[in-house]
Amino acid sequence: MADTKIIDESHKISDKRGNGKLRREIWVDSVTGKVTRYNLAYINHKLHAGDNGRVVGYDNAHDGHHRHYFGVVEPVDFVSFEDIEERFEQDWIILRDCK
Repeated sequence: MADTKIIDESHKISDKRGNGKLRREIWVDSVTGKVTRYNLAYINHKLHAGDNGRVVGYDNAHDGHHRHYFGVVEPVDFVSFEDIEERFEQDWIILRDCK
């Protein structure tokens, strides 16, 4: 029962709208269809040079569910993948609106 990558997106953000890139990767269990792995990230090397330019992001690639924010990694309580997506969107909107 292998994981299947169902989403692999990268969107360039125009300089006028804040620059950088939004990255979204999602894997699901091929039998149950449930999300097993994810990586959501806003990358902008002009705002943050560390952590490969990741300004804010959520993933579960290592050591459980966690959030990256300007180089600081902190665990997050996992309720659902939809909740994680909503948290990421809220973080991204705050950053976008602060430009």
